[in-house]
Amino acid sequence: MQATVAEAKAAKADADLEAACVAAIKDMTGSDKELAETVHALVSEHTTLAPKTWYGMPAYANSEGKVVVFFQPAKKFKTRYATIGFQEAANLDDGTFWPNAYAVTKLTAAEKKRLIALLKKAVS
Repeated sequence: MQATVAEAKAAKADADLEAACVAAIKDMTGSDKELAETVHALVSEHTTLAPKTWYGMPAYANSEGKVVVFFQPAKKFKTRYATIGFQEAANLDDGTFWPNAYAVTKLTAAEKKRLIALLKKAVS
């Protein structure tokens, strides 16, 4: 909750939200850091989403400020995998049933290609 309060204050103060996102990634270690850096690079390169933090995690918002995609490090919740998640603002609807989060332990070239396609669809 403290991260959420700090993020709300930062948004109102017109703080450098990208710097906060980069700092959150920098504070990670091991595979979480490597994965978060890759996600950050892919989002930055293939979308117009703006980096920020969301509950202390790296996140990327649309022009309305709504989070579209986020990265949840494994260490934060003591799980064996990190998560790349999509929020309601992501345009991923596929009928009445579709995934909104993906467990990830490694991003190979094939997974990066799949993630890029998801990111592009999410912002379409």
